[in-house]
Amino acid sequence: MGSFDLKHLMLLFWFVLVVPHCLCEEDDSDDSSSAVYIVSLRNSPASHYYGELREMSSNGFQVKSGGGGGGASSGRIQFHKPRYGNATKTNKRYGSYVAQVHDSLLKKVLKGEKYLKVYSYHYLIDGFAVLVTQQQAEKLARSSEVSNVVLDFSVRTATTHTPQFLGLPQGAWSQEGGFEGAGEGVVIGFVDTGIDPTHPSFADNKSEHAYPVPAHFNGICEVTRDFPSGSCNRKLVGARHFAASAITRGIFNSTQDYASPFDGDGHGTHTAAVAAGNHGIPVIVAGHHFGNASGMAPRSHIAVYKALYKSFGGFAADVVAAIDQAAQDGVDIISLSITPNRRPPGVATFFNPIDMALLSAVKAGIFVVQAAGNTGPSPTSVSSFSPWIFTVGAASHDRIYSNSMFLGNNVTIPGVGLALITCFFTLLLLCRSAGTSVGKLYTLVHAHHALNNDTADPDDMYVNQCQDASKFSKDLVRGNLLMCSYSIRFVLGLSTIKQTLGMAKNLSAAGVVFYIDPFVIGYQINPVPMKMPGIIIASTNDSKILMQYYNSSLEVDAVSKKVNKFGAVASICGGLKANYSNAAPKVMYYSARGPDPEDTLPHEADILKPNLLAPGNLIWAAWSSLGTDSVEFQGENFAIMSGTSMAAPHVAGLAALVRQKFPNFSPTAVASALSTTASQHDKNGGPIMAQRSYASADLNLSPATPFDMGSGFLNATGALNPGLIFYSSYDDYMAFLCGINGSVPVVLNYTGQNCWSYNSTVYGADLNLPSITISKLNQSRVVQRTVQNVAGNETYSVGWSAPYGVSVSVSPTHFTIAGGEKQVLSVLMNATANSSVASFGRIGLFGDQGHVLSIPLSVIVKISSNNNTVS
Repeated sequence: MGSFDLKHLMLLFWFVLVVPHCLCEEDDSDDSSSAVYIVSLRNSPASHYYGELREMSSNGFQVKSGGGGGGASSGRIQFHKPRYGNATKTNKRYGSYVAQVHDSLLKKVLKGEKYLKVYSYHYLIDGFAVLVTQQQAEKLARSSEVSNVVLDFSVRTATTHTPQFLGLPQGAWSQEGGFEGAGEGVVIGFVDTGIDPTHPSFADNKSEHAYPVPAHFNGICEVTRDFPSGSCNRKLVGARHFAASAITRGIFNSTQDYASPFDGDGHGTHTAAVAAGNHGIPVIVAGHHFGNASGMAPRSHIAVYKALYKSFGGFAADVVAAIDQAAQDGVDIISLSITPNRRPPGVATFFNPIDMALLSAVKAGIFVVQAAGNTGPSPTSVSSFSPWIFTVGAASHDRIYSNSMFLGNNVTIPGVGLALITCFFTLLLLCRSAGTSVGKLYTLVHAHHALNNDTADPDDMYVNQCQDASKFSKDLVRGNLLMCSYSIRFVLGLSTIKQTLGMAKNLSAAGVVFYIDPFVIGYQINPVPMKMPGIIIASTNDSKILMQYYNSSLEVDAVSKKVNKFGAVASICGGLKANYSNAAPKVMYYSARGPDPEDTLPHEADILKPNLLAPGNLIWAAWSSLGTDSVEFQGENFAIMSGTSMAAPHVAGLAALVRQKFPNFSPTAVASALSTTASQHDKNGGPIMAQRSYASADLNLSPATPFDMGSGFLNATGALNPGLIFYSSYDDYMAFLCGINGSVPVVLNYTGQNCWSYNSTVYGADLNLPSITISKLNQSRVVQRTVQNVAGNETYSVGWSAPYGVSVSVSPTHFTIAGGEKQVLSVLMNATANSSVASFGRIGLFGDQGHVLSIPLSVIVKISSNNNTVS
C-alpha cells in the first residue's frame, strides 16, 4: 500500500469517524485493486415484515398501520429533528442488530484481512456495501449466508409557466382547494445533489396557513456547518447525505462537494422546486423579472437524500443507501432524476441493486419516479428499465425565449439568449424585450480580427472563445458586436459566457454574438442571462449563414491580409419576453427512447418505456446560492434548465396530488391514473410530434410513438379522475422476474425468495400494465387486462385502432361496472403480415359518465402464417 500524505490521513480519519465501518489489519492484498461491492444476504429486509409497510390489499389499495422499522447508525455527524419535533417510530435497535450481524459475517469470512464496510442496508435490502479486493468479493460470494455480490457502479444526473401549461390553477389545484392545499401532507423524497435550505421556495412561512406536521414521516436533518440547525422546517422535513462509496475511492472533496445535504451543484435544488416548491416566488435573474414560480404540488413536503455530487456524479452504493433511508423515513414518493452510466449487465437489466431496492420500495407503498435519461433520440436508449418504476421522458411546453439577429443583408437569424435590447427600428414591434439599441445597426467584428497585435497569438485555438480581454484591441471592439465561437469548451464549463460578457464589457463592446462550433451537436443550449446585448446562434446552418455574410462583407488588403473595413452590420432583437407556441408539447431530441429490452436484444422488449411525457425543456426553478452546475447562473436564485431530470419531478409533484386525493392508492394505481388519462395531442389538436435528430431538431419531426412518449403527455386534471385503474402487485412483479430465462438463481440472490413459491410465471406482456407491448407476435396471441372501478357505476364501450400488420379484437366491447368492481378485458392479436418494423395502435375505453382511458398498443416483430410481407 502506498504512503499517505497529511491530506489522505485527514480524509481517512474523517471517514473512520463518520461512516459505520469495520477496519481490520494484517492483509497483504493490493489495495489498488480494491473496489466497493454491494452484498445482499439471504434474509428478507425489514420492509417486507413491518406492519407500517404492509403489502397492498387484494382490492388494489394500500393499507398502512403502525409498526417499527430499522435505523442505521448515524456515526459522528450531528442530527436534529425538524422544528415541529414529532416522535420517531423507527426501531433503531433493530438496525443496530442488523449492522452487528453484517460485521460478524465479514469477520468470519474475511478472517484477519483488511476491508472497510461502507454501509449496512436493512430496510429495503438486507445487505451491506464493502470495500474489498476482487478475491475477497469472491470469498463473500461463496458464503452460504450471502445471496448476491455486485460491483458498485456510477450514476449521473439525467417552473414559472408549466403549472399554467398543465392547467393546474383551474384544474387539479382547484380540486385540492387551490394552491394553498395542493399536495398537503404528502412527503416527496428526492435522491439528488441536495438542497439549498435558504431558498424561499422551501420556506414554511410563505403562507397564511401553517404547514401541518406529516405524522407518518420520521426523518431527521443532519446538522453541519454548511447545513446549520434550523435548516429544516415543516416544508423541508428531512435532509441527509450519502457519500461513503465516493469517499472510499478518494475522490470526495468536502470543500467543493459539501459533506452535508447542502447543494453545491444546483440540480437537486432545481428538481425539488419543480415538484414541490412554494407558490408565487418571484423569479428574478440578472435583474429581470421572469414571472413567479411554483412547484406542481406547492404544499407537499420535501425530504432530501443527497447522493450525487458536482465533481464526480454518484455511485450505486450511495444511491441504494439513500433509497433505503427514504423508505425507512416514510416518504410517499421517491423522485430520481438520475440514471446509470451504462446498461446493467447480467440476465436482465432489471437485476441491479438500484432497481431491486426500488422494487422493495414499491412493495412498501412508495411511488417511484425516474428520469428516462438524456441519451435520445436513438431507439432503446432509455436508461430506466423496470416495470415498477415510472419512467418520464422530456417534452417542450408552449413558452419559449427566443431572440434573433437582423443582418444588414435583410436576413434574420434566430438564436437564444436573455439579454438587453438593441433592435433595428424596422423590427420595433417585434423587439420590445431585449437586444441592441432601437434604430441602429452595429458593426460585426470577429474575435480573430480584433486581436491585440502586441500580445495575442493569431494561432491560439482558443482565442475565438473571447475569454481574455488582454488579447484584444479595445479600439477594434469598442461600440461593435463582437463575434465569438461557442465551442465544446463552453459545454464542458472550461469557457463561460459570463467570462466573455465581462471581457466584452471591459472592451466597451455593444454586444456579443456567439456562433456555434460545428462540433457542438447533441447539446441542448438554454437561454442564458446576459447583462449586455447578446445572442447564441444555436444552429450550425445559421452560424454558416452568419459567417458567409460576415466574410463576404470584409475588405481585406491583398498583400498584408489586414482588414481595411468591416462591412457586416447587425442588430440583436428580443430575448427577455416569452413567446408562446401551439406546437407543444413535442418530444425533445435528447429524451431517451424505447423499446426497453430486458437485455441487449430487442426481442425481449415487452415493457413499455418511457411511461409518460412531462415538461422538461427550458424549465425555470430554484437554484442553489452556491450552485456550480451552470456557471452562467452562479449567484442567481433561479435557473432555466432542460432535461429528463426536469420532467421527472413534474410527475412526482402531480403524483402527490393524486396521493392526496386518493390516499389509499397503491403505487401502481397512481401510475395507472397518470398513464390512462394522458393526452396524445398538442395544443393545436394535432398529434404530438417527436424530434428525430440533434441537428435542426425542429426540421426533423414525425408523429411520436409510444416508444417516444409512452402513454402520452401528462394530464394533471384527468389523473385526479381516472375512472378505472390497472393494478399490479409485488407478487406479479416477482412472477414476471421468475419468468425471465435463467433468472431463478438471480431472483433468489436479490430477494431471498424462491421462484418455486410462485405457482405460475408472468411474461412482460401479461403484466397488468396500462399498456400492451409485444416484442414478437408469432401468428397470434391473447393478453388480458383487469380494470377496477374507482368511481361510480358506469357503462363503458371499447374501441381500438390496430397496429399496422396486426388485426385486433377486444372482448367485451361493452360492459357496465359498479364502483369497486373489476372487469377483465381480453385482447386478441393476429399477425396479418411479416414485418420487423414496430407498429402502433391504441385501445380506448369510453365511459358514459365522461371517463376516457387510452391504452397504447405496440408490436415490434410480426410473424404471419401467410407469406405477406410489409416493410
